[in-house]
Amino acid sequence: GYWRRPALTAERFVADPYAPGERMYRTGDLVRRRADGAIEFLGRIDGQVKLRGFRIELGEIEAVLSRHPAVRQVIVVAREDRPGDTRLVGYCSVLGPALDDNPGLEAELPQFAAATLPGYMVPSAVVVLPALPLNANGKVDRRALPAPELAADTTGRAPRDERERALCTLFGEILGIDDITIDDDFFELGGHSLLATRLVGRARTELGAELAIGDLFQAPTVAALADRLATDPARPALRPEPRPEDLPVSFAQRRLWFLGQAEGPAATYNVTLALRLTGPLDAAALEAALGDVVARHESLRTVFDAHDGVPHQRILPAPPAPLLTVTDRPVQELTGHTFDLARDVPLHAYLRPEAPDEHVLLLVMHHIASDGWSLRPLFRDLADAYTARLGGEAPVGEPLPVQYADYTLWQYRLLGADTDPQSQLSRQLDHWRQALADLPDELPLPLDRPRPAAPSHRGDVVPLELDADLHARLAELAAGHGATLFMVLQAAYATLLHRFGAGEDLPIGTPLAGRLDPALDELVGFFANTLVLRTDLTGRPDFAELLARVREADLAAYAHQDVPFERLVEELNPARTLARHPLFQVMIAFDNTAGGGPEFPGTRTAYEPLGLPTTAFDLTLNLSERHHPDGAPAGIEGGLEFATDLFDRATAERLADALLRLLAQVAADPNRPVAELDVLGEAGRTALAGWHDTARPGAADVLLPEAFAAQAAETPDATALVSGET
Repeated sequence: GYWRRPALTAERFVADPYAPGERMYRTGDLVRRRADGAIEFLGRIDGQVKLRGFRIELGEIEAVLSRHPAVRQVIVVAREDRPGDTRLVGYCSVLGPALDDNPGLEAELPQFAAATLPGYMVPSAVVVLPALPLNANGKVDRRALPAPELAADTTGRAPRDERERALCTLFGEILGIDDITIDDDFFELGGHSLLATRLVGRARTELGAELAIGDLFQAPTVAALADRLATDPARPALRPEPRPEDLPVSFAQRRLWFLGQAEGPAATYNVTLALRLTGPLDAAALEAALGDVVARHESLRTVFDAHDGVPHQRILPAPPAPLLTVTDRPVQELTGHTFDLARDVPLHAYLRPEAPDEHVLLLVMHHIASDGWSLRPLFRDLADAYTARLGGEAPVGEPLPVQYADYTLWQYRLLGADTDPQSQLSRQLDHWRQALADLPDELPLPLDRPRPAAPSHRGDVVPLELDADLHARLAELAAGHGATLFMVLQAAYATLLHRFGAGEDLPIGTPLAGRLDPALDELVGFFANTLVLRTDLTGRPDFAELLARVREADLAAYAHQDVPFERLVEELNPARTLARHPLFQVMIAFDNTAGGGPEFPGTRTAYEPLGLPTTAFDLTLNLSERHHPDGAPAGIEGGLEFATDLFDRATAERLADALLRLLAQVAADPNRPVAELDVLGEAGRTALAGWHDTARPGAADVLLPEAFAAQAAETPDATALVSGET
């Protein structure tokens, strides 16, 4: 029921006609049943509204405001005084003396509500009136309610000093929103873990301040965050610097180089994508543009030498071979391109003409020089260079502030030596030793086949899609628990694996952009890091409790993300084998940033599917979220990738269906124990009942050895076995 609201409880929680003594919840949805049996949603019969993806019960806001001692009567409405800008506005009637004694009451009431309500339920403005306008029937005349005057005190306070002004600027630039105030909440405006990481990085660089990701979660407004700023003069600045004769590789590059030495040339660690280009295309201009991009980004013209078994970077002045091959070979064959890291630059392109104005462009890059974020600057620079080359000119652009080699040297200075107990590396390794102590070497996943000694890395994917309504409800769940949508998805993924037998201690990997300084945002290179998120399901938690555990563990992991995964593996030294990935075998990746391909003049560009993926993990939940132009949730799409060495597609489909079922249940009721969530569905329960139906007529009168011998005697090939002749 509703806490201390018996009338509303009686109205909403009504007797269940199908289960005597139980109650049903009257949702307040207005629907009609169509002839085909489907239910069509028509609207609401109550005051519930949906704002920026959140379902909001206006009565809850009214109940909170009515507790203020000066308020006599209150009503809350959702107003759209400007097209596309819907806001919650409260109207309160007060006694005359109360308003005279407290002229700042209109500014005080939103703060009073904020002490109890989540940020998305706090009214943007509260209008104080001597009495609420009534219609002829004595009810509140909503049409007569005056529009609020959106002064500074209703839209948020302006910065009060240079520190707050600088943070407002950072919030606005990272979120893409103008007019940030010191009371705006970073996460309510669309912030998430990736953007939080960028904010922390820019605060370090531009403000000389040290922030942790956890600080932003605990103090998500400029006003609260400004008080947590602390200077960090010991953090080195990222800038170009003299390079040694033997230029070291980054930690991430080192691991890929060693894997390449162990496995030999393979396409396993390629970043491959295909673009269908419709319209006139100049192949010569495209090849020249590729050369311009490689000249701009040193990482794309770097090869890797080894001295005494230690890899080093060697930056070439120009690629030794053409970067573009025009071919009529099928795209699927071209995806198997392999790089010799000692001789080949880590980028090659294939152009496959299919008609005079129809081409498929395949870009293949080795992961040692690229990651997902790199596609943004790569596409931008490629489109700019192609446009210039079409005009017969070389591209002219701002020089990059640093190159990947500068980042590599800075990374070693930033982390310091593990022999120094005060170094960044030593302090963060101490955290990971404790956080990942006694980690299971391998999860007991529901495999269909034994794990091979040498995996083929072949994969397949089961598509997944969450509609806009479920997306919004999950976002609301996250906001209500001070978490991110990623954390909700991770908790559900862990629940899925747990319920299918993976145990109670679940290490799950997740990729991070790893660009710890804003100077790296426009650079092509391998910066991505991997975090191990340990999820604890001991003690039969409900989903809300599990989400709290996930939030705590994730925030601690984000605060110690400087340690490269490769260095972590070296330090923890788990049992090593090529048969499985170290430290974790399942991954979750969540993309909540918008991105697109290059836009070439005169052509339309669309991504071309590449078929079955390769995978380095047993299971990978790969999702991305979409938003409407107004920022409202528009759905989540992606897929569950699986290693075909280990799983049949039917098993992966069963897991994907169960995950969707879990997400719908926790969105409806996050307080249900994870052990009681339905992962089977009706079809699964029917199949399970059939498998358990082992009764045989007369079996109770026959002992098992006799029944076995009788059944074997009915099978000619088994008779010899039972009699001992074979």
